[in-house]
Amino acid sequence: MREPPHQVVVNATPIIALALVGRLNLLRQLYGEVVVPPAVRDEVLAGGQGAVGSAQMRQATWIRTVMLQDPQRADLLSDLDRGEAEVLSLAQELGADLIIIDERLARRHAKRVGLRLTGTLGVLLKAKSLGFVPTIAPLIDQLLEGGIYLSDAVVAEALELAGEQ
Repeated sequence: MREPPHQVVVNATPIIALALVGRLNLLRQLYGEVVVPPAVRDEVLAGGQGAVGSAQMRQATWIRTVMLQDPQRADLLSDLDRGEAEVLSLAQELGADLIIIDERLARRHAKRVGLRLTGTLGVLLKAKSLGFVPTIAPLIDQLLEGGIYLSDAVVAEALELAGEQ
């Protein structure tokens, strides 16, 4: 088995989505410790104890908040929300091996600057391939029912890659 990446930076949406389906711990199982920038921490915790992901993130000692060395770097990505901009900036500062981010525009920026990336469905696919989850279809259904937007094409591709279609 391949050794997990050394630095994995995660955005808010994957944390919330995985918490929604009761699988936030997959991040720890797949990657060990993961890091988030302050804006992501604040976004996940903003809804208080009752918000999806808030309590789970508070309990996840393996999610570490890392301050940006140059917060103004994120200001340059003004077309992204603050969390996404800080994820990309922190990943560049750390020389991160992987970022986990779902939003299309942020993914475009990440690819443009050469960052390796995956998203929530990529995490679920990797978890299935390593035997941490038996199937991803029920988890995708839970994500959709919980209000996480996934295009039909993305869902179909993920199910095909999982051999569940």
